[in-house]
Amino acid sequence: MGPPRASRLPYGHLVNRTDRLYALVEELRAVAPARRSARRLAEHFGVSVRTAERDLRSLQEAGVPIWAEPGRTGGYTIDARATLPPLGFSVDEALAVAIGLAMLGRSPFRGAAHTAARKVTAVLHDDDARRAARLASRVHLLESGDRPPGPTALAQALTHGRVVRMRYRDAAGRDTDRTVEPLGYIGKGEDWYLVAWCRLRDGVRAFRGDRVIAVEETDEVAPQRVVHLDELDIPHGVLRPVLGGD
Repeated sequence: MGPPRASRLPYGHLVNRTDRLYALVEELRAVAPARRSARRLAEHFGVSVRTAERDLRSLQEAGVPIWAEPGRTGGYTIDARATLPPLGFSVDEALAVAIGLAMLGRSPFRGAAHTAARKVTAVLHDDDARRAARLASRVHLLESGDRPPGPTALAQALTHGRVVRMRYRDAAGRDTDRTVEPLGYIGKGEDWYLVAWCRLRDGVRAFRGDRVIAVEETDEVAPQRVVHLDELDIPHGVLRPVLGGD
């Protein structure tokens, strides 16, 4: 099944040049490997043929893998499998990413979220960066403020695929030492649960991040295991995956 069809963006009315170029790339990627003539692209986006050709040439000069095939049946095509150089974010996209990353501020992923936010700002043009910052200043997150964030080492253990040793305090206030094999995460508001195979309990358990007192990553590679969500004791509604969800 091919990539989803690009939406019909009002290309000719996009003032920001980054937005215009991005819309053109997305249109070519959506129809690849089919070709589109400059005239058809111009009609599709409501601009002149000269403007469309100029934008296509700029993208080629920037290293985007776009080829022009001459002839009556020729046109422009793109290698949709290739890694494209960064074209930047629109202001709306940058704002959405900034909000999403800010929501990870109490999670074990907060360190990576902070550096990612700086990278998003870095690829924006100065005017767009200032506009995105002004808009972001109007968005706030309401938090309880009464619980510590989960240790960032928990996120690193999942990334590295290593077994970890940790000191955990359960809901009743009892402390236990656990050796666990990280399997994944479930986030609910401010709560982030590490889903892991617990060797003490010999089964899948969910550990709330703010109840992890100390954590140490070992050199042992965690074995592959299958997670059954019905084994987890987590008060949740409907689970939605980070990738592939609406």
